[in-house]
Amino acid sequence: MRHRAPVEKDDATRLANLVFQDPLFPKQSKDFDEISTYLETQAPFYFNLTLFDNIWESYLEA
Repeated sequence: MRHRAPVEKDDATRLANLVFQDPLFPKQSKDFDEISTYLETQAPFYFNLTLFDNIWESYLEA
């Protein structure tokens, strides 16, 4: 959640803000498939999954 901010400056910030507000999001998970499946099937918001893939790659490189 290090990207969470009141002003959405990029896609990572937007995603961080959305999942922060979602009480069911698997925030402690480090499993790509679990998070991706949640975003595809259960998230109460829409987020481009290609952008999620890019954010995930950045997360792994950090």
